[in-house]
Amino acid sequence: MKKELLLDSVRGRVLVCDGAMGTMLQAEGLSAGECPEYWNLTKPEKVTNIHKMYIAAGADMILSNTFGANRLKLEKFKLEGKVREINEAGVKNAKKAAGNGPVYVGGDIGPTGEMLEPYGAITAEKAFAAFSEQAEILAEAGADFIIVETMIAIEETVLAVKAAKSKTKLPVLALMTFNINNGDVRTVMGVDTETMAKELEGAGADIIGANCGYGIDSMIEIVRAIKKHTDRFVIAEPNAGLPVIKEGVAAYDGSPDIMASHVAELIEAGANIIGGCCGTTPVHIAKMKKMVERRNGK
Repeated sequence: MKKELLLDSVRGRVLVCDGAMGTMLQAEGLSAGECPEYWNLTKPEKVTNIHKMYIAAGADMILSNTFGANRLKLEKFKLEGKVREINEAGVKNAKKAAGNGPVYVGGDIGPTGEMLEPYGAITAEKAFAAFSEQAEILAEAGADFIIVETMIAIEETVLAVKAAKSKTKLPVLALMTFNINNGDVRTVMGVDTETMAKELEGAGADIIGANCGYGIDSMIEIVRAIKKHTDRFVIAEPNAGLPVIKEGVAAYDGSPDIMASHVAELIEAGANIIGGCCGTTPVHIAKMKKMVERRNGK
């Protein structure tokens, strides 16, 4: 049976995205300073197994392990010559886990890791080229959609969305990371939700939203702020609470039960897709999925 188009699917029900890839890779032995995306080539079975765990937990959407696989980030690991290989393998590993089932595979694109001019040394042209290259490879490898996430600067986010739109015919999801200060919702670069919605809609994003930052309780407030300025579908991927360093390792205080307890309120706030970011695991997603299914009437 042909898989329903993503935008048609989200129109009919709340979807569940997967949780953190980095958290799971670290549990599998990823070392500090190691390139997570290189595991697509060196340890593909481990990456594929993580995807399978999220699918078993009930994820309707999984994201390729390509968050930091743009050319500018891979240069830091001297892996810029493997941009195509790493991104293709990232989608291949995810699609292997998804099989012929109904799960959507997203091509994940993160920030360049550099500040754009005039604040940094990276030109808009260079960033656009890096995003364009990555988006095109992800689409050619068979991704069902492109997701741009964990952005803090509107200029870079717009470049990434426009690059994906120019190089693919896929739906594009765009997420920024917000902080809350006395009710004021902004990224660390000062971008508010009204500016985000206006600029990303203008760039062509099909779905907008937020990820990372604080836990799910704060994400409720962020989603409410976004929904005031858009009619687009909204995606929310909160962290599992805040990190606490224990024996040199970041542990998160948002348990699966705590995350699940806020799902109904997050949907009420306007979230159409709910997933997890840092610290979330298949256990978190499984608990959250049950709450979403209750809301979807299953």
